[in-house]
Amino acid sequence: MSLEKREYGKMQLEQVQNALVLTFTNPSVLNALSSEVLRQLSRALDDAEAAVISDRRVRSLVLTGEGRAFIAGADISEMDNMSPAEACEFSTFGSGILTRLENFAVPVIAAVNGFALGGGLEVVLACDFAYASEDAKLGLPEATLGIIPGFGGNKRLSDRIGKSAAKELIYTGRMIDAGEAFRLGIVNRVCVKDELLDDVIAVSGEFKKTSPESVLRIKELLNKACDNPPGIMSEVEANKFGLIFSHPDSEEGKKAFLEKRKPVWSEKGV
Repeated sequence: MSLEKREYGKMQLEQVQNALVLTFTNPSVLNALSSEVLRQLSRALDDAEAAVISDRRVRSLVLTGEGRAFIAGADISEMDNMSPAEACEFSTFGSGILTRLENFAVPVIAAVNGFALGGGLEVVLACDFAYASEDAKLGLPEATLGIIPGFGGNKRLSDRIGKSAAKELIYTGRMIDAGEAFRLGIVNRVCVKDELLDDVIAVSGEFKKTSPESVLRIKELLNKACDNPPGIMSEVEANKFGLIFSHPDSEEGKKAFLEKRKPVWSEKGV
């Protein structure tokens, strides 16, 4: 049963085939992230998480924007009036939501349809991977405003493209096009603008071949890999490798291979 379309003020959530599509719908301000929008995003993630648990046919969460921007950044007009303590609280709140996104129970894909700057690029970096339209522009321009990336972008960009390349982009505040973002490894594919969402939905359809449980446990391992040395990761991986043999998908996947048929994955939730 498909999730009915839900509205959250500045965004909407709907199911398209086996993907949940979360669209930022405030194009008049280029989908800027304010405290209100972050609270709405938190509620949308609550509903998306419930949908994933109740329907194992949901295999991904896709984020995109309406209009000329994915998310053009945080709301500067709101930040202009923040005290240092309020700015810290805003950063902590935003970082917590992006951590939820990073650890979401199914793959999260950014469909970057235009500007993804500042907090917008930080959202992209919290996703598992990203496709971008050919006219997309990405960057972390915070230093040009006398501030710093505050939603986890410093580490995530460094993890994604390496420390030296991340320093260059952050120190200069430079905005890059989709082609350079692809070459650096920030996005996985550059798409024709009118085909972007279809391409992302199509790759989500490929997840039907894989076990939801396996993908979740692989995601957990990959998210920990940057923070732990190889020896620890080998031990964690071995433990997870053993534990997954207790899940019905493990037995089904091996039997399906030996019987030369497609597997039927378990309805057991996360």
